[in-house]
Amino acid sequence: MTDPIARDPSPGVALFDLDGTLTWHDTLGAFLAGYVRRHPARLPRLWRLAPAALEYLAAGRDRGRLKSRVIRAVLGGEPRERIDAWADRFVEGMRGAGMFRPAALAALEAHRAAGDHLVLLSASPDLYVPRIGRLLGFELTLCTGVAWDAHTLDGRLTTPNRRGEEKSRCLQTLRGRFPGAAITAYGNSASDLPHLRLAERAVLVNGGGAARRSAAAAGIPTALWT
Repeated sequence: MTDPIARDPSPGVALFDLDGTLTWHDTLGAFLAGYVRRHPARLPRLWRLAPAALEYLAAGRDRGRLKSRVIRAVLGGEPRERIDAWADRFVEGMRGAGMFRPAALAALEAHRAAGDHLVLLSASPDLYVPRIGRLLGFELTLCTGVAWDAHTLDGRLTTPNRRGEEKSRCLQTLRGRFPGAAITAYGNSASDLPHLRLAERAVLVNGGGAARRSAAAAGIPTALWT
């Protein structure tokens, strides 16, 4: 495994993806499913998921639109107080539920000990991701924004879906925020490769076969975090 902090002694930026990198699995599905379990009156709304999936397959595979439609199907119109209460409970329980990869947390702590700026960059929504950032002590969290209508959830996206080339744009903004700092980036999927290629140092962790082959072709080391 590549040493995550083998570098010059000046502070850098450690940029971590969330789902599949810091965590074992997707967090949005777990967040939404947990909400429905606690509020079963939302179950009749789930028929909306099927047309959302069909539209995604038939009309350009827009992941941002799909994400918005799924969030609106499950949570649309719910009061902020109720969603925030579940978000607090969900994030507070993540460590106890074993949702984080121990090796990922070890890498995070190594960067913290080295004095690096810690940044969380996730396509998952700001309904709960900033709370994860605070839980793990990140200095900055960048994630997909979701709209509210006063005190109830609308579900439209207020930012681009923080995935693929959008993560590359986010990485470039970090260069302005932390001028001169070398960026070490961690991601787990083929969609992370565009921004991993732009980092001074990068590691593809827990990637599938195709992602690992693409990473090797780009000269990006790979690692398995358990």
